[in-house]
Amino acid sequence: MSRWADQVGEGHGARYASRFADLAESGVDVHGEARLCASLVPEGSRVLDAGCGTGRVAAWLAEHGYDCVGVDLDASMLAQAERSTPAVPWVREDLATLDLAEHGIEAGFDLVVAAGNVIPLVAQGSEHVVVRRLAAHLRSGGLLVAGFGLDAAHLPLAEPTVTLADYDTWCRDAGLELRQRYATWEGDPYDGGGYAVSVHLCR
Repeated sequence: MSRWADQVGEGHGARYASRFADLAESGVDVHGEARLCASLVPEGSRVLDAGCGTGRVAAWLAEHGYDCVGVDLDASMLAQAERSTPAVPWVREDLATLDLAEHGIEAGFDLVVAAGNVIPLVAQGSEHVVVRRLAAHLRSGGLLVAGFGLDAAHLPLAEPTVTLADYDTWCRDAGLELRQRYATWEGDPYDGGGYAVSVHLCR
């Protein structure tokens, strides 16, 4: 079981979607992840939203001209994504065994994004496998963009599960090299704090 499922259980997709809708209505910017992705690849690029949840990132990108696919294992979250943005293909799969070809979807994405603490919340011990499967869906020159917490203050967990050193090693083993690291999805420089957004290039 993933750490995410262990934390939240089942059937919470509607509550999760409602929380972000309330934040947006109150004026909070909830599209920073999508805008950073849009700054990295041009309109029309193929984007895989890995661990897409209710589809917030992929939906915004699709609305702005990107060719998106969303993948998540949580059925209640995907139900919300399908309801809000039916034009985007939403696939229920475990990221550790992801093979979109089995769903008739070609690999060769220009960008794969894993927002919302996806990497620290996969099943314990599967992190390196997930990174390898995400890298396998990139074209040469494509980008893997992942943002996650590095301390308990930035995670829904009692303690961190992933270090940047480990993550960079998994990426390197998967044929990726670090191109940029930010402290936020707004692109602030990383200064060693408790949250990082990493951009890796597929060689």
